[in-house]
Amino acid sequence: MNTWLDISPESDFSIHNLPYGIFSTPSRRPRVGVAIGDQIIDLAAVAMRGYFQSLSIEPDVLEQPSLNAFIRLGKPTWQAVRKRLTQWLTEDDSPLQHLRQECFVAQSEAKMHLPLEIGDYTDFYASEAHATNVGTMFRGKENALMPNWKHMPIAYHGRASSIVVSGTDIHRPKGQIMPQNAAQPVFSPTQALDFELEMAAVVGKDTKLGTSLRPEEADDYIFGFVLFNDWSARDIQRWEYVPLGPFLGKNFASSISPWVVPLKALQLFRVEGSKQQPEPLPYLQTSSKRNFNIDLEIAIEPEGERETVVSRTNFKNMYWSVGQMLAHHTVNGCNLRVGDLLASGTISGDEPNSYGSLLELSWNGERPLTINSNQARTYLEDGDTVTLRGYAEQEGIRVGFGEVQTKILPSL
Repeated sequence: MNTWLDISPESDFSIHNLPYGIFSTPSRRPRVGVAIGDQIIDLAAVAMRGYFQSLSIEPDVLEQPSLNAFIRLGKPTWQAVRKRLTQWLTEDDSPLQHLRQECFVAQSEAKMHLPLEIGDYTDFYASEAHATNVGTMFRGKENALMPNWKHMPIAYHGRASSIVVSGTDIHRPKGQIMPQNAAQPVFSPTQALDFELEMAAVVGKDTKLGTSLRPEEADDYIFGFVLFNDWSARDIQRWEYVPLGPFLGKNFASSISPWVVPLKALQLFRVEGSKQQPEPLPYLQTSSKRNFNIDLEIAIEPEGERETVVSRTNFKNMYWSVGQMLAHHTVNGCNLRVGDLLASGTISGDEPNSYGSLLELSWNGERPLTINSNQARTYLEDGDTVTLRGYAEQEGIRVGFGEVQTKILPSL
């Protein structure tokens, strides 16, 4: 498809993407927008001029400070809006050409907001390479994976209130830490602050309490995906996690990208997942292409210096698919709601330069990374900026997520 807009071939926001977000300017309160190239289409402004009337979309749905009301309109409406925008962006003499002044905003002039009202967030542990690496460090190679890991997608419920949008700085968290060879814990800022490179699926349809989904139903229940950085304080987590799992070592912050890439935009990039042995129980079995071929990278930028890319990996490496996560999450009757997030867990590849966390990249501090050829990192320092990026590209078609960028500030 060709558009009358001038879009760089390297842009994450091609005509094939059309991701949704919430933006504002000094003259426009927070509202729904769609990214295209370096511009944002103000969907509320388009609706106020009557161009979505035939789709029964009221302008006030698009003037909300989150995408939830729009998502609740349902999959047929999402698809109709996407089809209409694609048509308008590729046809000469379309309404959008005549409304460029009123309905387009430069991304450089807009402020991006958290795109969703997130009621609940679940963090999975679905990368075999990551689970194997962590298990090897703490239990040895022979016991790297717990006995249940290849039978079900392991997960825990995270804290939704501390999820923030890209560009929001976070303060180094404090908590109890048990120093090595000490007899008593101490209260201290974390000395092992880490990132976790993840993707998160956005739930697009409520489920009813007591009902469950099959993996093949994911396409009807997932609105789209965001990049997700699940921050971790490893030393706080190490002391607290037995017997109930993550708490203060994880719930202080998670960061997401401002643009939600629709599931429809990722269909071209579906791939087969890795062979699952032993065969999952029937409720988790699926014959469809389970995974997505999305390139991902992590960069660290010390304050006042240039960034260094420390890892490159791919979302296709996941052992458990999003459809299987949905099926397992609801098999006991747990209900999901529009705007909920299902995060993948850390995405790691098989090679050391494809690991998705500093815990793995520095092998629990034993192998410091070199940043900018003159600085070492085992974990993050104050002033460091961490950036996650992701995009899918095939046959000249590029669909990207932009980035999640966050600076680490000292403890308060």
